[in-house]
Amino acid sequence: MATIKEVAKEAGVSVATVSRVINNNGYVNDETRKRVEKAIQSLNYQPNDVARSLFKKQSQTIGLMVPDIMNPFFPELARAVEDTASKLGYTVILCNTDEDIEKEQMYLNTLLRKYIDGLIVVSNTLTAKQIKRLNVPVVTVDREISKDIPTIIVQNTAGGRMATRYLKEIGCERIAHLKGPDHIRNANERCCGYKEEVHNEPWFKEDYIIEGHYEMESAIKATYQLLTRYPDIDGIFAGNDIMAIGAIKAVHQLGKKVPDDVAVIGFDGIALAKAATPELTTIAQPIYEMGRMAANLLIDLIEKKKIEKTFYNLEVELVKRQST
Repeated sequence: MATIKEVAKEAGVSVATVSRVINNNGYVNDETRKRVEKAIQSLNYQPNDVARSLFKKQSQTIGLMVPDIMNPFFPELARAVEDTASKLGYTVILCNTDEDIEKEQMYLNTLLRKYIDGLIVVSNTLTAKQIKRLNVPVVTVDREISKDIPTIIVQNTAGGRMATRYLKEIGCERIAHLKGPDHIRNANERCCGYKEEVHNEPWFKEDYIIEGHYEMESAIKATYQLLTRYPDIDGIFAGNDIMAIGAIKAVHQLGKKVPDDVAVIGFDGIALAKAATPELTTIAQPIYEMGRMAANLLIDLIEKKKIEKTFYNLEVELVKRQST
C-alpha cells in the first residue's frame, strides 16, 4: 500500500502539499493539485482515516448501538440511519449489544477509540450521567433515557390503548396481553395502555398479562400456556410484532384459528408482519422516519447547526390486516 511520502515523491511536491490536497485545507495551485491527484490515482493511495480524523478532529463516522439485531425492527431502523448518514457523507458502525451491560461498555470504548463523531443508541442500561461522560453528541431512539438527551420515541401508551380498544370493537370479550420485559420502559408503557382499556372489565384478570420477553420462542410458550389455562381468551395484544407472530403459531398449535377463534394484534409495523400467515394487524411505528430523524438530528448536533427541537414523541398508526 502506497504511503503519503511516495505520493509526494511521485508528484514532485512536499508531504505537506499532498496533505493540503487530501484535506482540501490551504492553497494549492491547480497545476500542482492535478499532479498530486494523478499521483494518488496512479499509486492507488488510500488516506489513513484515523490519522485524518486526528488532524481534522472529525472522522465522518457515527456509531449505532442496538440491543437485538435478530428483531427485524432494528435492522429496519439501521437501514434508515445508514441511508440518511450516507447521503450526508457519514459512515455508520453498527453494534449489537444483546442487552449485555459489559458488551455495551466494550462497544462504547471501541467506538470512542475510533474517534466517532456521535452516537445513536437504543439502550435499557445507559444512564444520562454515562452519556454525558462520552463527550460526543448522542441521540437515543425507541427508549427514553432522559429528557435532557435528544430522543425520538413513539406514543407507546396510546398505542397500547389503540390496540386493545380495536380488539374490543371487533367483538373480543376476553383480551390478553403478551408483555415485553419489565426493564424496558416502552414495554411497560404499552402494557399500561392495555390495562387502561381493560381494568374495569368484569372478566379482566392480572393473569391475562404474561411475559413474552419481546422474543418469538418465549411468546409461543407463553401463549400456549395462557390459552391452555384460559381457553376463553379470544383476543391477544402482543407488545411487539415478533411476539404476535409467535402467538399466531401457538394458536395454530392448539388447533385454533386466527382470527376466527383468537384475534391477534402486534406493535411495531415491521415488514415481516405482512409476510405472516395470516397477515398481522399491528400498531405501526414510523420506523424508517425514526431512523432518518435520528441520523439528521445527530449530524446537525455534530456540525453544530441550530437545533429547534430535541425531543420527539411520534404518533403510531393502526394497520388492519387478516389476523383480526
